[in-house]
Amino acid sequence: MNAAIFRGGRAGEVAVIGLGRSGGAAATLLARDGHRVYASDAGQGDTAVQNAAALARLGAAVDVGRHDLERIGRAALVVASPGVPPTAPPLAAARAAGVPVVGELEIALHYLPGLRYIAVTGTNGKTTTTALIGHLLRALGHRVIDAGNIGTPLAAVVLAEARPDWVSLEMSSFQLHDTPSVRPTVGVLTNLSPDHLDRYDGVADYFADKARLFANAHAGSHWVANADDAAVIRMTDGVAGTRHTFSVAQRPGAAGEPAAWLDRAADALMLGEHRLIGRAEFPLIGDHNVANALAAVLAVTVATQRGADQAARDALAGGLRSFRALTHRLEPAGTYRGVEWINDSKATNVSSTLVALEGMTKPYVLLLGGRHKGEPYTALAEPFKRFGRQVLAYGEAAELIERDLAPLVPVERLGSSFEAVVARARDLARPGDVVLLSPACSSYDMFNNYEERGAAFKRLAGATGA
Repeated sequence: MNAAIFRGGRAGEVAVIGLGRSGGAAATLLARDGHRVYASDAGQGDTAVQNAAALARLGAAVDVGRHDLERIGRAALVVASPGVPPTAPPLAAARAAGVPVVGELEIALHYLPGLRYIAVTGTNGKTTTTALIGHLLRALGHRVIDAGNIGTPLAAVVLAEARPDWVSLEMSSFQLHDTPSVRPTVGVLTNLSPDHLDRYDGVADYFADKARLFANAHAGSHWVANADDAAVIRMTDGVAGTRHTFSVAQRPGAAGEPAAWLDRAADALMLGEHRLIGRAEFPLIGDHNVANALAAVLAVTVATQRGADQAARDALAGGLRSFRALTHRLEPAGTYRGVEWINDSKATNVSSTLVALEGMTKPYVLLLGGRHKGEPYTALAEPFKRFGRQVLAYGEAAELIERDLAPLVPVERLGSSFEAVVARARDLARPGDVVLLSPACSSYDMFNNYEERGAAFKRLAGATGA
């Protein structure tokens, strides 16, 4: 590994904080490469325990249920998992001792010199865009791994026997904060809106971490940006390299931008002057998913330099047709007794739920709640009025949701029994309606993660019977 990431001239142990997927993969990589590793996790969940046991077999020192702060302060380097906030005691101890802190992606990138990767960030649409990019690259015949925040740690790519042609890499703001060497082949910024205000002091700090995507921009860089998002355009103005834009609201101007766009008159997705597919051929719900598709197409054509190739455009069109909604992202969960159930559990902030509501075309009951993340819910009122029938507010945020929305739209406040929330939605929905789980909150008041919440929703929806 490149010794430059270690503290100047100081050899020693590497401390890995967090033993989830990312931390476990980083610690495994370092231990297999011969580094002395101390790995710790304050939790005692199954994943942490299993990863700790595997690392112990590799000779690493491990702690589960605690962090040895004194030992962390003596480390040569600290590797932080993205779920560990900067204020957590082990990271505070590292900073106090002058120990450099990086993330799992930084470690992995040092083991992957020359990696061709498309990095995707933004407030919403990151995962879908990342998956679309991987899907489209595979449609062009490339070996691709989707990694990063999408679920597969980049360190696991290093550990795999075969190296891919490309990596489609989702990067959260937390990961960008701790990846100073990020330098993608193509970088994608989907959109920007307030998020994670439970972790950041303000929107400016959150946006500053997103802007780290451009930290190593150079004249040969390529950036894909949302022309419909003023904050994205401001952030990318003046960044070194070439900016390529996509839009669902604008037609190309004299300069040929946006380069990927939605032709509403023809109801078609366009790449420059070329029609890719009709809107009805793309199976995902909502304009925001059209934007994700356009961003992915543009990123892939810029990266592979095959935008002018008819055979490539045909392959991309086929990829768009065959792509399916990701689990927990406006995912159809079945139709029961004439009511359609949609699982959007990944909508953990107001802006994610906002785009879900803007894509609705049928009457619906909205399940809104969980753990509050710092944003007001009032922005949801206007789009809800178009087709919304009833908001069911539940969990820790129920009181705040009721306070913000009850003066504007119908709101019923419930408690923290998810079974009771789903049962009430079933009672309210009529044949032809939709029950939409798009919570605008994190899941941590009632579930371990959004996946568990979405799985519970799908199970309870199916229990209603056909």
